[in-house]
Amino acid sequence: MRLLIFGLGYASRAIAARLEPHGWRVVGTTRDGRDGSIAFADHDRIRFEGRQATAILSSVPPDADGDPVLATYRDVLTGPTLAYLSSTGVYGDADGGWVDERTPIAGRRANRNAADAAWLALGARVFRLPGIYGPGRSPLDRVAAGEAHRVDRPGQVFSRIHVADIAEGVARGLSAPAGAYNLSDDCPAPQNDVVAYAAQLLGLAPPPFVPLESLGPMARAFYAENRRVANGRAKRVLGWRPAYPDYRFGLRALSATTSPASASNAPPPASGDQR
Repeated sequence: MRLLIFGLGYASRAIAARLEPHGWRVVGTTRDGRDGSIAFADHDRIRFEGRQATAILSSVPPDADGDPVLATYRDVLTGPTLAYLSSTGVYGDADGGWVDERTPIAGRRANRNAADAAWLALGARVFRLPGIYGPGRSPLDRVAAGEAHRVDRPGQVFSRIHVADIAEGVARGLSAPAGAYNLSDDCPAPQNDVVAYAAQLLGLAPPPFVPLESLGPMARAFYAENRRVANGRAKRVLGWRPAYPDYRFGLRALSATTSPASASNAPPPASGDQR
């Protein structure tokens, strides 16, 4: 079995690591072909790999002009099983209510909404992801690096997902029916609670509250939305259960097995497109 991944990033590398011990040969693209990957502009190599692929996964978010994979390589997407890492941001603000795969698409990023719909129309398994955390990229790392903050927004809740649970969900989804699947934990919670718990695990005082107006545009847009993401369809159809069903369990596991990155070598922040 062969998997071609467009966009070897944090989540897609975890997916590759989940599949390779089970007989999958995985190749993937980056913008510049670094670390043994394929450059996105290497059309001949990508089309060759696409012809050999059992499945194709895209984790490339849309840009201002739309979805780069659909614009450049749509001809490669006929035949293999298709999968796409989307965002629960397509649901938009639900005023703290629950959303599931039947919820209308009304997110603030029109190009993300369009890409999600286009991959569904191609018969892909579209995995809608909330905030992603895991080794090297979690509230523990941000607190330890002095980069975390709390915002006084009563009633604000978000869902999140451990990267290992994404990998397991996608692995199961490759043999499941096409359609949309929310991969999220079972415990939507205020971001302030998550940050405070991370600080507690590190034996540090919780970071201070900051005014919403002091944040950058992307962070302010993040706090403009308020929703709980339901994962029942993934559980029913994929037979999937999150190994890290809430942020406490996930952060305790990370605290026990990893050391938070220091401020000098912290990984880049998770893309706002995957909120």
